[in-house]
Amino acid sequence: MTTAHICIMLAIIVYLGAMLFVGYLCSKKNNDTSDFYLGGRKLGPLVTAMSAEASDMSSWLLMGLPGLAYLSGIADAGWTAIGLAIGTYLNWKIVAKKIRLYTHVAGNSITLPSFFSNRFRDERRILQSIGAIFIVIFFIPYTASGFAACGKLFASLFGVNYLTAMIISAVIIVAYTTLGGFLAASTTDFIQSIIMSIALIIVFCFGISVAGGPDAVISHAKSLPGYLTMMTTYNPETGTEAAYPLINIVSMLAWGLGYFGMPHILLRFMAIEDEKKLSLSRRVATTWVVISLAVAVLIGVIGLGMTEAGSLEMLQGSNSETIIVKIADLLSTYGVLPALLGGTILAGILASTMSTADSQLLAASSAVSSDLLGSILKKKKRQETMLTDRVTLLLIAVIAVIIARNPDSSVFNIVSFAWAGFGAVFGPVVLFALFWRRTNWQGALAGMVSGGVMVFVWKYLVRPNVSFLNFYELLPAFLISSVMIILVSIITRAPSTEITDEFDLVRKKMAE
Repeated sequence: MTTAHICIMLAIIVYLGAMLFVGYLCSKKNNDTSDFYLGGRKLGPLVTAMSAEASDMSSWLLMGLPGLAYLSGIADAGWTAIGLAIGTYLNWKIVAKKIRLYTHVAGNSITLPSFFSNRFRDERRILQSIGAIFIVIFFIPYTASGFAACGKLFASLFGVNYLTAMIISAVIIVAYTTLGGFLAASTTDFIQSIIMSIALIIVFCFGISVAGGPDAVISHAKSLPGYLTMMTTYNPETGTEAAYPLINIVSMLAWGLGYFGMPHILLRFMAIEDEKKLSLSRRVATTWVVISLAVAVLIGVIGLGMTEAGSLEMLQGSNSETIIVKIADLLSTYGVLPALLGGTILAGILASTMSTADSQLLAASSAVSSDLLGSILKKKKRQETMLTDRVTLLLIAVIAVIIARNPDSSVFNIVSFAWAGFGAVFGPVVLFALFWRRTNWQGALAGMVSGGVMVFVWKYLVRPNVSFLNFYELLPAFLISSVMIILVSIITRAPSTEITDEFDLVRKKMAE
């Protein structure tokens, strides 16, 4: 192992050790299930903001988005970034405060499915159970994709066996999450967002320097037809440009709809200590997301400039997603200090993956232990309940590891599909539950089920067979779910006075 690799390994080990230490410290603050899954609603505004965004972005920010820009220009990556930025802002602006207030008023709900049942007085807990099942369906593979990404990173860097690297990564994520629960996941996500930011800055500055400066980067990008415009795309195989279809723009922008239904993001809104501080969280989160997405797209352009300058080899196909890894490797050859900075970059990639995996793991385990088994566990002592929470989390992690054992599994296809699933299943129900007084439990159930089914139908039946309908499954599934909520709520019995009075109470609190 070279000196550079030793320095990189040292930086990563320090980072992983710090995450475990945070988990240990947070474990002392968990007294019951509410603490374990929602941190006792004690998150500060900065931790709320940054942990929400770190758990959202995952390795897509540091690998997927730069790779997309590197390969085909800024159109795909740019429209996706715009959709995500708009979705982030709207989620913080219109959902965050109201869901914080409503979940507290409606039975002090600590999970999204429990909020649905409490909000609509679903005494048979149908909404809670169906919601939990959808969370398990989409989150276990999603968590597995995070484990797989960590394994691939270590395997490619150090030449170790993929399965061994993946299991070690999973064990560390499970360890600090099992110890400290939601508070540990949120605190480590806050730290990880800082490391991700540092990684982006280092890569941005180093890349421009090696590529010959901003003018050289821009000049090369302009020489490629269609590369620097939002209405055309560049084909690296033929060296030609092509018009960017309107259907693609709609598909990329539709990614923003997913935010309204992401359990691991909405939980951050529910957990803040004071809803009045959410405006500060919104400004911090939106600013970080806009800057980070812009820099990630630019890194793809800079990486191509480095290739033109002869500093990096040309990357083809999905290998373009390793552009930041290649830049970190190049940086590490400049000496001990640059190698440590290279290790920081790679720790940033690892952080982006871990920050999402821990939140997904926690949300999936809460769906089982709190939403599916909650009525049974209420009869147990606090210590027994906490043990069950941790055992559930561990079992779900084992299933995710089994799913992730194949090194050829597609990480980003899973992420895209799961994002659509959550956005369509929960997004419309969240919005109608918060903003439409007439919504009832039958409408919520119809929206949840139809949204989930339509994601599968559109992905596997419509898109492959109808060319002019080949756009992201989240959009049609979201619309179908919304229509079903309205229709079914109108043709079935109106909600009780108790439910509408509670809705009015929350609306009054919002106005205060």
